[in-house]
Amino acid sequence: MGVPKRILVACGTAIATSTVVANAIEESLKARGIDVITRQCKAAEVAGLAKDYDLIVTTTPVPTDHGVPVIQTLAFLTGIGKEDAIEQIIKALG
Repeated sequence: MGVPKRILVACGTAIATSTVVANAIEESLKARGIDVITRQCKAAEVAGLAKDYDLIVTTTPVPTDHGVPVIQTLAFLTGIGKEDAIEQIIKALG
């Protein structure tokens, strides 16, 4: 499978919301044969962690100037647009 892609999942407090999103991303990509590792963090931690990740997925606005693609979405919480969000993630991971 190669080296797993690393996804940083950010929300306001890095407790419940980012856990739901991270689990949904892992399950969705695993079902498509894509190996990923996720880490949850607070939005305020993104700047210090971004350089170690291939992609940032966030439920809240974060700076986008870290040289890492950022996808801001609530799709994994609401279910609305979830498939589109998954396709955006796959495309961003290249």
